[in-house]
Amino acid sequence: MNPTKGSALLLLADDDSDDRLLIKDAFEECQWPGELRCVENGEELLDYLLRRGAYKGANPPRPGLILLDLNMPRKDGRQALREIKADPILRRIPVVILTTSKADADVVTSYDLGANSFIPKPVQFNDLVNVMRLLGQYWFGMVQLPAVK
Repeated sequence: MNPTKGSALLLLADDDSDDRLLIKDAFEECQWPGELRCVENGEELLDYLLRRGAYKGANPPRPGLILLDLNMPRKDGRQALREIKADPILRRIPVVILTTSKADADVVTSYDLGANSFIPKPVQFNDLVNVMRLLGQYWFGMVQLPAVK
C-alpha cells in the first residue's frame, strides 16, 4: 500500500480492547505506512477531535479517516457520528463504521447520519487484514481528501 494523498492517520474508536488489538495487528500486517491511534468511546473521540479534555493543549493531528464502532459506553458511535457530521470542520473527515452489527436499522441510521461506509467486522483475521488494506488503498491512495485543520 502506498498512500500518497491526505493524512495517513487513522483514528479508531472502539471500546473492545481485543478488537483494538486485532485491528492494530491487521494495520501492521498490511504495512500501512501511516499511523493508527485509538480511543475507547465516542466521548474520547470527540475530545480528541475537538482538542478538549485530555487532549486540550496537545494539538493532536487530525485523522484522514475515522473507523467508528457503533456500540460503545459513555457516547456511542451514532451519537459521535451525529456530532462529527454537525461540525463544519469535522464533517470533512470520512467516517467508516466498523462494527459487529449487521442490523439493517444500523446500516440505514449510519448512512442517514452521514457515514461514508458501513463495514461489518470480519470474523477471520485474514479478512480483517484485507479490509484494512482496501481501506488504505481507497481512502489514502485513490481518494482526494480535504485538508482538515
